Amino acid sequence: MTARLIQWFPLWAAPLIVWAWFQPAPWSDGKPAIVPLLVVIMFCMGLTLNWSHFRSVLQKPGLVLLGVGLQYLVMPLAAFILSLVFHLEAAESAGMILVGSSAGGTASNVICYLARGNVALSVLMTLSSTLLAIAATPLLTLLYLHQTVPVPALQMLYSLLEIVLLPLLAGIILNTCLNSWIRRIRPLLPLAATLAIAVIIAIIIALNHDSLTRAGPTVIAAVMLHNLCGLLAGYGFPALLGYDRTLCRTVAIEVGMQNSGLSVALAIKYFSPAAALPGALFSLWHNLSGTLLAAHWRRTHDETP
Repeated sequence: MTARLIQWFPLWAAPLIVWAWFQPAPWSDGKPAIVPLLVVIMFCMGLTLNWSHFRSVLQKPGLVLLGVGLQYLVMPLAAFILSLVFHLEAAESAGMILVGSSAGGTASNVICYLARGNVALSVLMTLSSTLLAIAATPLLTLLYLHQTVPVPALQMLYSLLEIVLLPLLAGIILNTCLNSWIRRIRPLLPLAATLAIAVIIAIIIALNHDSLTRAGPTVIAAVMLHNLCGLLAGYGFPALLGYDRTLCRTVAIEVGMQNSGLSVALAIKYFSPAAALPGALFSLWHNLSGTLLAAHWRRTHDETP
Protein backbone atom coordinates (compact mmCIF):
# COMPACT_ATOMS: atom_id res chain seq x y z
CA MET A 1 0.00 0.00 0.00
CA THR A 2 2.82 2.41 0.85
CA ALA A 3 4.52 1.75 -2.49
CA ARG A 4 1.26 2.30 -4.37
CA LEU A 5 0.59 5.60 -2.63
CA ILE A 6 4.05 6.83 -3.64
CA GLN A 7 3.49 5.70 -7.23
CA TRP A 8 0.18 7.58 -7.29
CA PHE A 9 1.89 10.80 -6.20
CA PRO A 10 0.66 12.82 -9.23
CA LEU A 11 -2.98 12.01 -8.42
CA TRP A 12 -3.06 13.00 -4.77
CA ALA A 13 -0.54 15.86 -5.13
CA ALA A 14 -2.53 17.53 -7.92
CA PRO A 15 -5.24 18.92 -5.59
CA LEU A 16 -2.56 20.48 -3.37
CA ILE A 17 -0.93 22.11 -6.40
CA VAL A 18 -4.26 23.47 -7.71
CA TRP A 19 -5.17 24.74 -4.23
CA ALA A 20 -1.81 26.50 -3.83
CA TRP A 21 -2.17 28.11 -7.27
CA PHE A 22 -5.68 29.48 -6.83
CA GLN A 23 -5.38 30.26 -3.10
CA PRO A 24 -1.69 31.04 -2.50
CA ALA A 25 -2.16 33.05 0.70
CA PRO A 26 -2.55 30.18 3.22
CA TRP A 27 0.24 28.21 1.59
CA SER A 28 2.70 31.10 1.39
CA ASP A 29 2.32 31.46 5.15
CA GLY A 30 3.88 28.00 5.35
CA LYS A 31 7.30 29.25 4.20
CA PRO A 32 8.86 28.77 7.68
CA ALA A 33 7.85 25.10 7.50
CA ILE A 34 10.09 24.31 4.50
CA VAL A 35 13.32 23.88 6.47
CA PRO A 36 11.72 21.78 9.26
CA LEU A 37 10.08 19.57 6.63
CA LEU A 38 13.42 19.05 4.88
CA VAL A 39 15.03 18.25 8.23
CA VAL A 40 12.37 15.63 8.93
CA ILE A 41 12.89 14.10 5.48
CA MET A 42 16.66 13.94 5.95
CA PHE A 43 16.19 12.35 9.37
CA CYS A 44 13.91 9.72 7.79
CA MET A 45 16.57 9.10 5.16
CA GLY A 46 19.17 8.63 7.87
CA LEU A 47 16.99 5.93 9.44
CA THR A 48 17.45 3.88 6.27
CA LEU A 49 21.25 4.24 6.13
CA ASN A 50 24.28 2.95 7.97
CA TRP A 51 27.99 3.81 7.91
CA SER A 52 28.78 1.14 5.32
CA HIS A 53 26.79 3.05 2.68
CA PHE A 54 29.21 5.98 2.94
CA ARG A 55 32.30 3.76 3.12
CA SER A 56 31.33 2.05 -0.13
CA VAL A 57 30.89 5.42 -1.89
CA LEU A 58 34.18 6.79 -0.56
CA GLN A 59 35.90 3.76 -2.09
CA LYS A 60 34.80 5.09 -5.51
CA PRO A 61 35.60 8.82 -5.39
CA GLY A 62 35.68 8.99 -9.19
CA LEU A 63 31.88 8.85 -9.32
CA VAL A 64 31.58 11.84 -6.99
CA LEU A 65 34.04 13.76 -9.16
CA LEU A 66 32.12 12.76 -12.30
CA GLY A 67 28.82 14.02 -10.89
CA VAL A 68 30.22 17.32 -9.64
CA GLY A 69 32.18 17.81 -12.86
CA LEU A 70 29.06 17.30 -14.98
CA GLN A 71 27.15 19.72 -12.78
CA TYR A 72 29.60 22.56 -13.26
CA LEU A 73 30.30 21.82 -16.94
CA VAL A 74 26.92 20.84 -18.37
CA MET A 75 24.52 23.05 -16.41
CA PRO A 76 26.11 26.49 -17.01
CA LEU A 77 26.90 25.64 -20.66
CA ALA A 78 23.34 24.39 -21.23
CA ALA A 79 21.97 27.57 -19.64
CA PHE A 80 24.13 29.71 -21.93
CA ILE A 81 23.13 27.83 -25.09
CA LEU A 82 19.41 27.79 -24.21
CA SER A 83 19.52 31.53 -23.53
CA LEU A 84 20.85 32.06 -27.05
CA VAL A 85 18.44 29.61 -28.69
CA PHE A 86 15.37 31.15 -27.04
CA HIS A 87 16.65 34.75 -27.45
CA LEU A 88 16.08 35.47 -23.77
CA GLU A 89 16.44 39.00 -22.46
CA ALA A 90 19.68 39.90 -20.71
CA ALA A 91 18.19 39.63 -17.22
CA GLU A 92 16.58 36.26 -17.97
CA SER A 93 19.85 34.96 -19.44
CA ALA A 94 21.69 36.07 -16.32
CA GLY A 95 19.16 34.20 -14.18
CA MET A 96 19.53 31.05 -16.27
CA ILE A 97 23.32 31.08 -15.97
CA LEU A 98 23.14 31.76 -12.22
CA VAL A 99 20.99 28.63 -11.87
CA GLY A 100 23.44 26.62 -13.95
CA SER A 101 26.43 27.89 -11.97
CA SER A 102 24.97 26.99 -8.57
CA ALA A 103 25.72 23.96 -6.45
CA GLY A 104 23.44 20.96 -6.09
CA GLY A 105 20.33 21.53 -4.01
CA THR A 106 19.31 19.68 -0.86
CA ALA A 107 16.08 18.63 -2.61
CA SER A 108 18.18 16.32 -4.80
CA ASN A 109 18.92 14.17 -1.76
CA VAL A 110 15.20 13.83 -1.06
CA ILE A 111 14.35 12.94 -4.67
CA CYS A 112 17.22 10.43 -4.75
CA TYR A 113 15.79 8.78 -1.65
CA LEU A 114 12.32 8.55 -3.20
CA ALA A 115 13.80 7.16 -6.44
CA ARG A 116 15.64 4.39 -4.56
CA GLY A 117 18.96 5.91 -5.59
CA ASN A 118 22.25 5.88 -3.70
CA VAL A 119 21.53 8.42 -0.97
CA ALA A 120 25.06 8.37 0.43
CA LEU A 121 26.45 9.24 -3.01
CA SER A 122 23.87 12.00 -3.45
CA VAL A 123 24.73 13.58 -0.10
CA LEU A 124 28.47 13.46 -0.79
CA MET A 125 27.98 15.04 -4.23
CA THR A 126 25.84 17.82 -2.74
CA LEU A 127 28.48 18.48 -0.09
CA SER A 128 31.29 18.46 -2.66
CA SER A 129 29.49 20.77 -5.10
CA THR A 130 28.63 23.18 -2.27
CA LEU A 131 32.26 23.37 -1.17
CA LEU A 132 33.39 23.81 -4.77
CA ALA A 133 30.78 26.54 -5.35
CA ILE A 134 32.90 28.93 -3.29
CA ALA A 135 35.26 29.17 -6.28
CA ALA A 136 33.23 27.67 -9.15
CA THR A 137 30.18 29.94 -9.05
CA PRO A 138 32.14 33.25 -9.17
CA LEU A 139 34.41 31.92 -11.93
CA LEU A 140 31.50 30.64 -14.03
CA THR A 141 29.54 33.87 -13.72
CA LEU A 142 32.68 35.77 -14.71
CA LEU A 143 33.10 33.50 -17.74
CA TYR A 144 29.50 33.63 -18.97
CA LEU A 145 28.24 36.96 -17.60
CA HIS A 146 31.52 38.91 -17.36
CA GLN A 147 30.63 39.74 -13.78
CA THR A 148 31.86 37.94 -10.71
CA VAL A 149 29.32 37.06 -8.02
CA PRO A 150 30.56 36.35 -4.48
CA VAL A 151 29.05 33.25 -2.92
CA PRO A 152 27.86 33.31 0.72
CA ALA A 153 30.00 30.28 1.51
CA LEU A 154 29.53 30.18 5.29
CA GLN A 155 25.77 30.58 4.97
CA MET A 156 25.60 27.75 2.41
CA LEU A 157 27.69 25.43 4.55
CA TYR A 158 25.63 26.25 7.63
CA SER A 159 22.42 25.45 5.74
CA LEU A 160 23.90 22.19 4.52
CA LEU A 161 24.93 21.29 8.05
CA GLU A 162 21.54 22.23 9.50
CA ILE A 163 19.29 20.73 6.84
CA VAL A 164 21.27 17.73 5.58
CA LEU A 165 24.19 16.53 7.64
CA LEU A 166 22.98 16.81 11.25
CA PRO A 167 19.52 15.23 10.78
CA LEU A 168 21.04 12.58 8.50
CA LEU A 169 23.69 11.69 11.08
CA ALA A 170 21.04 11.61 13.83
CA GLY A 171 19.01 9.14 11.78
CA ILE A 172 22.02 6.94 11.07
CA ILE A 173 23.00 6.84 14.75
CA LEU A 174 19.46 5.97 15.80
CA ASN A 175 19.26 3.30 13.10
CA THR A 176 22.55 1.84 14.32
CA CYS A 177 21.45 1.75 17.97
CA LEU A 178 17.81 0.69 17.48
CA ASN A 179 17.89 -1.16 14.19
CA SER A 180 15.41 -3.87 15.18
CA TRP A 181 12.79 -1.27 16.17
CA ILE A 182 13.48 1.06 13.23
CA ARG A 183 12.99 -1.86 10.85
CA ARG A 184 9.30 -1.97 11.80
CA ILE A 185 8.59 1.61 10.72
CA ARG A 186 11.02 1.75 7.77
CA PRO A 187 8.36 0.95 5.12
CA LEU A 188 6.45 4.09 6.16
CA LEU A 189 9.42 6.47 5.82
CA PRO A 190 9.29 6.95 2.02
CA LEU A 191 5.59 7.81 2.24
CA ALA A 192 6.29 10.40 4.93
CA ALA A 193 8.99 11.92 2.72
CA THR A 194 6.65 11.98 -0.29
CA LEU A 195 3.94 13.75 1.69
CA ALA A 196 6.45 16.31 2.93
CA ILE A 197 7.82 17.05 -0.55
CA ALA A 198 4.25 17.49 -1.85
CA VAL A 199 3.61 20.12 0.83
CA ILE A 200 6.93 21.81 0.01
CA ILE A 201 5.99 22.00 -3.69
CA ALA A 202 2.63 23.58 -2.79
CA ILE A 203 4.38 26.20 -0.63
CA ILE A 204 6.89 26.95 -3.41
CA ILE A 205 4.04 27.45 -5.89
CA ALA A 206 2.34 29.88 -3.52
CA LEU A 207 5.53 31.81 -2.78
CA ASN A 208 6.35 32.20 -6.49
CA HIS A 209 2.77 32.74 -7.69
CA ASP A 210 3.36 36.28 -8.93
CA SER A 211 6.61 35.34 -10.70
CA LEU A 212 4.96 32.36 -12.35
CA THR A 213 2.10 34.47 -13.71
CA ARG A 214 4.64 36.85 -15.29
CA ALA A 215 6.67 34.09 -16.91
CA GLY A 216 6.53 33.88 -20.69
CA PRO A 217 6.46 30.59 -22.60
CA THR A 218 10.06 30.95 -23.79
CA VAL A 219 11.44 31.26 -20.26
CA ILE A 220 9.33 28.34 -19.07
CA ALA A 221 10.51 26.18 -22.00
CA ALA A 222 14.15 27.16 -21.40
CA VAL A 223 13.94 26.26 -17.70
CA MET A 224 12.29 22.90 -18.41
CA LEU A 225 14.89 22.02 -21.05
CA HIS A 226 17.69 23.15 -18.74
CA ASN A 227 16.53 20.67 -16.13
CA LEU A 228 16.16 17.98 -18.80
CA CYS A 229 19.73 18.57 -20.03
CA GLY A 230 21.05 17.96 -16.53
CA LEU A 231 18.99 14.81 -16.06
CA LEU A 232 20.02 13.36 -19.44
CA ALA A 233 23.72 14.20 -19.06
CA GLY A 234 23.75 12.96 -15.49
CA TYR A 235 22.26 9.64 -16.53
CA GLY A 236 23.96 9.24 -19.90
CA PHE A 237 27.62 9.76 -19.03
CA PRO A 238 27.72 7.27 -16.12
CA ALA A 239 25.76 4.79 -18.27
CA LEU A 240 28.37 5.06 -21.02
CA LEU A 241 31.05 4.36 -18.41
CA GLY A 242 29.27 1.18 -17.36
CA TYR A 243 27.76 2.19 -14.02
CA ASP A 244 24.55 0.47 -12.92
CA ARG A 245 21.10 2.07 -13.12
CA THR A 246 20.96 3.02 -9.45
CA LEU A 247 24.15 5.07 -9.71
CA CYS A 248 23.08 6.59 -13.05
CA ARG A 249 19.78 7.70 -11.55
CA THR A 250 21.56 9.20 -8.57
CA VAL A 251 23.95 11.25 -10.70
CA ALA A 252 21.09 12.32 -13.01
CA ILE A 253 19.08 13.69 -10.10
CA GLU A 254 22.10 15.42 -8.58
CA VAL A 255 23.15 17.10 -11.84
CA GLY A 256 19.60 18.06 -12.86
CA MET A 257 18.61 19.65 -9.55
CA GLN A 258 20.29 22.91 -8.59
CA ASN A 259 20.40 25.18 -5.56
CA SER A 260 17.87 27.49 -7.21
CA GLY A 261 17.27 29.35 -3.97
CA LEU A 262 20.87 30.57 -4.06
CA SER A 263 20.51 31.67 -7.68
CA VAL A 264 17.38 33.69 -6.83
CA ALA A 265 19.15 35.42 -3.94
CA LEU A 266 22.20 36.25 -6.08
CA ALA A 267 20.02 37.45 -8.97
CA ILE A 268 18.10 39.89 -6.80
CA LYS A 269 21.22 41.18 -5.05
CA TYR A 270 23.56 41.58 -8.04
CA PHE A 271 21.26 41.86 -11.08
CA SER A 272 17.51 42.55 -10.97
CA PRO A 273 14.20 40.98 -9.88
CA ALA A 274 13.66 39.90 -13.49
CA ALA A 275 16.86 37.84 -13.29
CA ALA A 276 15.36 35.91 -10.37
CA LEU A 277 12.53 34.54 -12.54
CA PRO A 278 14.43 31.53 -14.02
CA GLY A 279 15.53 30.49 -10.53
CA ALA A 280 11.99 30.73 -9.19
CA LEU A 281 10.68 28.67 -12.11
CA PHE A 282 13.49 26.15 -11.74
CA SER A 283 12.75 25.79 -8.02
CA LEU A 284 9.22 24.68 -8.82
CA TRP A 285 9.93 22.64 -11.94
CA HIS A 286 12.87 20.58 -10.68
CA ASN A 287 10.86 19.53 -7.63
CA LEU A 288 7.90 18.54 -9.79
CA SER A 289 9.92 16.75 -12.48
CA GLY A 290 12.17 15.13 -9.89
CA THR A 291 9.29 13.79 -7.83
CA LEU A 292 7.47 12.45 -10.90
CA LEU A 293 10.67 10.85 -12.15
CA ALA A 294 11.32 9.37 -8.71
CA ALA A 295 7.84 7.82 -8.66
CA HIS A 296 8.47 6.29 -12.10
CA TRP A 297 11.92 4.96 -11.21
CA ARG A 298 10.64 3.61 -7.89
CA ARG A 299 7.89 1.73 -9.73
CA THR A 300 10.31 0.27 -12.30
CA HIS A 301 12.72 -0.65 -9.49
CA ASP A 302 9.94 -2.49 -7.61
CA GLU A 303 8.87 -4.30 -10.80
CA THR A 304 12.40 -5.45 -11.63
CA PRO A 305 12.73 -9.19 -10.80
